[in-house]
Amino acid sequence: MGKKFSKPELSRKINGDIPFDTPKTEKPDDHKIRFDVALANRFPRYSRSTIQKFIKEGYARYDNQLEIHPRALIDEDAELTLELPETENEFKPEIIYEDENVIVFNKPAGMLSVNKGDFSAEQSIENYGEIVHRLDRDTSGVIIVAKNLKTKGYLQKQFQDRKTHKTYYAVVVGHPAEAHAMIDIPLTRNLKKPTTFMVSPTGREAQTEYKVIASNDKYSLVELKPRTGRTHQLRIHMAHIGTPILGDKVYNPKGPKADRMYLHAASLEITIPESKRITFTAEPPIEFLNAIR
Repeated sequence: MGKKFSKPELSRKINGDIPFDTPKTEKPDDHKIRFDVALANRFPRYSRSTIQKFIKEGYARYDNQLEIHPRALIDEDAELTLELPETENEFKPEIIYEDENVIVFNKPAGMLSVNKGDFSAEQSIENYGEIVHRLDRDTSGVIIVAKNLKTKGYLQKQFQDRKTHKTYYAVVVGHPAEAHAMIDIPLTRNLKKPTTFMVSPTGREAQTEYKVIASNDKYSLVELKPRTGRTHQLRIHMAHIGTPILGDKVYNPKGPKADRMYLHAASLEITIPESKRITFTAEPPIEFLNAIR
């Protein structure tokens, strides 16, 4: 015997004999549009979420009226205004080399390589062209930027094929057990802290050659040559062998306090259009030498 329903009308709807009632909806005004949608259409370079942040921060107006509600309905022909704060020019990276295809900078420590999100009031290397590779915010030194997409692809392929050669200098806490060695330890993402990485036997291959250049009773100045290009590779490898990089707050949070992270990209050997093999260099900052005196 089938199940009996206490409400015959509901039973008939379930059986398909009569339709469910459709809730009444108010017909939208054909001449109205959501504020955030209108802005996203007018400024397509920004994502909808970024547009909504602009509205909440008070950067956006319509018909010269401040509106803090992204979903507010406005006239389709309303005048839209987006007034963003000027980019902060705290950093002025030194230009090492420039031609019609590339710019090579000596990035200062503290400057971002890539903008945060669609818009950032903080200046970055990305403001100058197409990013080919990155340096951590607190790493200084040589970084190359492409002026066009064709050059970007040409340079990126060299990084992917390991046809570039990079040399770094770092001041590390303590003294490596060997003066010159190759660190061959695989790395993987740390799922507990997704923005960081860690040593793992199942991780991706990572190789770093290091050589001690000078030292004192506390620190050592080392030359680092990455054979692979894993994120945070140099920082993790040096910390793993017991000599973390001075000022690295992520992989040596309890280490000695410092005014910066003492890691510097000293040289980059790469082929630039038109088929010119060049090694770009940037001397380590004076604080590196002062730290081991």
